Amino acid sequence: MPRFTFYGMPHSLYSGKARSYLIKQRIDFEEVTAGHPDYMNYVMPKIGRWIIPVLKTPEDELVQDGSDIINWFEDRSLARLPAYPTTASQLIVSLIFELFGGEGLLRPAMHYRWNFDPDNKDFIEDQFGLFRMPTIPKHERAEIVEKSTNRMRAAGVMFGVTTETIPAIEAAYEEFLRLLDTHLSIYPYLLGGVPTIGDYGLIASLYAHLGRDPYPASLMKRIAPAVFRWTERMNATTADMSEFIDTPEEILPGDTIPDTLRPILSIIARDYLPEIEAFVAYTNTWLIEKSDVKPGDIVGGDAKARAIGSCTFSWSGHQLTVGVLPYRIYLLQKIQDAFDGLNASEKIKAENLLAETHLAPLLTTRCSRRVERKDNREIWGEESR
Repeated sequence: MPRFTFYGMPHSLYSGKARSYLIKQRIDFEEVTAGHPDYMNYVMPKIGRWIIPVLKTPEDELVQDGSDIINWFEDRSLARLPAYPTTASQLIVSLIFELFGGEGLLRPAMHYRWNFDPDNKDFIEDQFGLFRMPTIPKHERAEIVEKSTNRMRAAGVMFGVTTETIPAIEAAYEEFLRLLDTHLSIYPYLLGGVPTIGDYGLIASLYAHLGRDPYPASLMKRIAPAVFRWTERMNATTADMSEFIDTPEEILPGDTIPDTLRPILSIIARDYLPEIEAFVAYTNTWLIEKSDVKPGDIVGGDAKARAIGSCTFSWSGHQLTVGVLPYRIYLLQKIQDAFDGLNASEKIKAENLLAETHLAPLLTTRCSRRVERKDNREIWGEESR
């Protein structure tokens, strides 16, 4: 297979999801920083905005977005280790972890990156400068980098990171880490001896921000060493699970969902479901008010405006106001579409699992209009069934 070009950055959350997939599939690819002239002169004009990750195929096709990059290979049966389980409950659970990993962990990801300057600041500013402006001497890029990172610090508020919410964010994240550590002490990946789309979703936040930046990486090593070991495993071309004696490199048989995942799913219901429900409710009201929105229209009105407003919801005793990004509805639809494609007995089994873990509303909390991806951006689709 000819070589692919992957435009990303080591400290980029969403780059981590796609990069891990390429590594695990043993795709022949070269990673090129988005600060490279090829990205600025060729990729960005075609994509229409500065955004990563982007994959360039040998035929010069550009694919933007981690989920879309994974699906590009899956749709062509080019995956050595298919990311999507073929059994009902395992598929639904994997897709839930994809959504939660890339979107539901953004609060701790933003907090632990930007609110621990004594440990993180020098490293982060060096990384941002090095990969955005690799040809500029370090001392010259320092001032530019500081202005850029200050904007990103402010963006944390958009995800609900405030002085008032920080204690609850830390408590929820540490609880999640400890539960995931318990699971990954028994299994190499979420569903056995191979990664699934759920693992690729989780690695987004748990590598670039939470497993690589100095302070959160130290925290992870201290309270969840099996999770840190998993971040190494997710970036290795081999199965890299030598400590799991005689564990086969395959998904668990019989549509098994390990008992160690069930409390984590309940944590997702507690900590992320309210936000999903608020997102969908806001979007449905917004669509009623924007009656002129047609199928094919770009979400947000142009490629650079991915948010359509903000919503408020109750979380852990706080009222959070966060930006509404319909991209999350796109990922939510993947769960709902997978469920809709099951037969009657499979649906009952999946419904029972989600009811047990308090995640049943994921199946019924639906946007009145589909969110699709076309030409590397979100667009409004047809009205939902």
